[in-house]
Amino acid sequence: MEARRAADPRRDLGTRGEDAVARWYEERGYIVASRNWRVREGELDLVLQRGLTLVFCEVKTRRGDAYGTPFEAVTIRKQRRIRTLAVRWLSSHRVRAKELRFDVAAVRQRATGIDVEVVEAAF
Repeated sequence: MEARRAADPRRDLGTRGEDAVARWYEERGYIVASRNWRVREGELDLVLQRGLTLVFCEVKTRRGDAYGTPFEAVTIRKQRRIRTLAVRWLSSHRVRAKELRFDVAAVRQRATGIDVEVVEAAF
């Protein structure tokens, strides 16, 4: 008999946060080109496109700010990793883009639902 894995509430919250951010972009005319794209060096949460603009979005979801804001979690080191991953993504996909942008989305779980805040061109 196979053991069942218990649900991971943090992973579930993260998935709900990414869903909310993807909807936020789609409501503004973007399409999701990739989601949770993984290679050995790491993962890109969302890659989105609208026209000739390509966006690499790091999503940070939190229940509160006790350990800092979601934006504070995107350190210089994390920014460098995302840029490196973006180069890898571009080399493996045939996408025409005139503008590349790196956004950060902060998602907070509230009693009333999920709040999404996106900083475009965050780094």
